[in-house]
Amino acid sequence: MAKYTKDIWNRDKDGNKKEQRSFIRYAIVATALFLLFLFLKKDSIVSWVQAGVTLRRQERQIEQFRQENEDLDRQIRMMTGDRDTLERYAREQFYFAEPGDDVYIIEK
Repeated sequence: MAKYTKDIWNRDKDGNKKEQRSFIRYAIVATALFLLFLFLKKDSIVSWVQAGVTLRRQERQIEQFRQENEDLDRQIRMMTGDRDTLERYAREQFYFAEPGDDVYIIEK
């Protein structure tokens, strides 16, 4: 195999396979140039793929933040519209109690 790849560049040994060996040389050079272009160019395909991955990750984060905002908006509407809900939230989050209530705090 090494002998064949070494001889591919020697045009004296082309013989009756001149066109085939010429195409192989052309394909090797074109592939090498393409790979150089692919990895050395500033706006290469690799950077495009990385940008696409970053974009998808940021879109997922945006959707997560939208969902959190909707949940918070729903909580705000519930607390501003219903006094019982507001009192329950204050008792659960801030341990508020009415006079005469027994409060038990269980640490997790």
